[in-house]
Amino acid sequence: MISLAVMTAFAGVSLHAFATDASVKAATAISGDELLQHIKVLASDDFEGRGPASNGEVKTIAYITEQFKKLGLAPGNPDGSYLQKVPLLGTTSAPALSLTVGGKTQALRYPDDFVAWSPLAQPEISVKQSELVFVGYGVTAPEYGWDDYKGMDLKGKTLVMLINDPAIPDPKNPAQLDPKMFKGKEMTYYGRWTYKFEMAAKLGAAGALIVHETKPASYPYEVVKNSWGRENFSIYNPAGNPDFPAVPGWITLDQAKTLFSSAGQDFDALKKASLSKDFKPVSLGVTADFKVANKVNRVESNNVIAKIEGSDPALKDEYVIYTAHWDHLGINEALPGPRTNQIYHGALDNASGVASLLELAKAYKALPVAPKRTILFIATTSEEQGLLGARYYARNPLYPLSKTLLDINIDGVNPWGRTRDVKITGYGKSTADDLVRKVALTQGRSTGAEARPENGSFYRGDQFEFAKVGVPVIYASSGTQFIGKSPQFATEKSDDYTAHSYHKVTDIVNKNWDFGGVVEDMRMLFEAGYEVAQGQAKPEWKADAEFKAARDSSMQGTSKAGSH
Repeated sequence: MISLAVMTAFAGVSLHAFATDASVKAATAISGDELLQHIKVLASDDFEGRGPASNGEVKTIAYITEQFKKLGLAPGNPDGSYLQKVPLLGTTSAPALSLTVGGKTQALRYPDDFVAWSPLAQPEISVKQSELVFVGYGVTAPEYGWDDYKGMDLKGKTLVMLINDPAIPDPKNPAQLDPKMFKGKEMTYYGRWTYKFEMAAKLGAAGALIVHETKPASYPYEVVKNSWGRENFSIYNPAGNPDFPAVPGWITLDQAKTLFSSAGQDFDALKKASLSKDFKPVSLGVTADFKVANKVNRVESNNVIAKIEGSDPALKDEYVIYTAHWDHLGINEALPGPRTNQIYHGALDNASGVASLLELAKAYKALPVAPKRTILFIATTSEEQGLLGARYYARNPLYPLSKTLLDINIDGVNPWGRTRDVKITGYGKSTADDLVRKVALTQGRSTGAEARPENGSFYRGDQFEFAKVGVPVIYASSGTQFIGKSPQFATEKSDDYTAHSYHKVTDIVNKNWDFGGVVEDMRMLFEAGYEVAQGQAKPEWKADAEFKAARDSSMQGTSKAGSH
């Protein structure tokens, strides 16, 4: 694998104007060969797909802890351990769904027509004769003058919802999306499935079915089946789960169209109508009967946390965090053998992120003097289940959020070589972008927004949970301008991974990988984090960022460290 030499100066900008000789030298400790070795271990059959609360978790957290110790990192939990326990409720659901319209009842096929589950800690959940109501995109967004619900009483009903944001055409150019509405092409949090289920629960709905469409969802229906048609986890809450209705689920586009047609409605016409602010919920004249048999499992999973304590007595109680989720989808024994074909190896998603976390830690330990501020390294659990490990830390921080200056998250890497550019997910939200831009320039690379903002990647990674509580974040990696490759190379590789490997058992180590780009990216993230750990300037949210209010509240002392 390719390892780059010490970063040099480009475009007349000296790296030493930004970084120190010591940090430049320390960054060379990041090795493509060692990154690959960590990935090979974590994505091996022996780690069983790294499912939370499984034998795979036991092996994974032991490996990460062992590596932290070998590097000389201190335990990150103030209780003296490397673990933060995360209480989870696991539910393995066997759902049945029948729809009744015009006196005729039809049973849908699970999981081919629909996927559903229940987060309730009950062995059996029944929803009987629940009226189906089409609520368009299921969005209430006062800043856009948008309300899909119009005050309708939806208690006990089952909501049928569209994925993503309302795609409002630009009045000046109908071929483009209106940048003044839901940020145009960029997905907002209103487009995420998590938001839609949260709204269904808030409104007292009994169930919710999101209509799956591959392009606006940014992944095929097979990903929905693989992700949700197995044991699902939520953070255990004895008072119940406020993030979901009793039965959340997805329905295929074809089945949704059939459903609407049987109810005398035109799906495409209603979808078009839902692009208006005047849209009102439409009762479909259909009732749903759900019956979900649940196998309930209360478990504990773990975030793995290590630290390098700051060297400046006046600043060591301020923190820079690096995060990467260690979990993947485990094993599906219903798949045809051999066993290796039943294991979701998660090589890129996200053994590569954990490997990067370890290499970053190694670079920090290569410094002759520790940074002034404390560096935390957190390998989070249950990201695949809805960012649960990061959410738990954000709600139960081991160190004050008001003194946490930055989270840098790594979720997947570019394994196909060096690029001339860097893409920042969530571009323009905070001054942390300036740090990335400055380091990238020393590498001879330009910076810009992510290639496909419509995918909503900012809201799909652990950095989002830190942003929600006000901590500025960096989520950046190689761009699309691959050196020595065609202009289509990046799109071809991305599309191929999504179609054939993402959340599939085929996300495995590839002998053709070129880690030159990964090494350059990690050195960039090292220098950006080091600058915050050493410097006077602290990253801040821009005035129009949706997370600025949370930061302002945190800085006023309303956000404190939780239980240890």
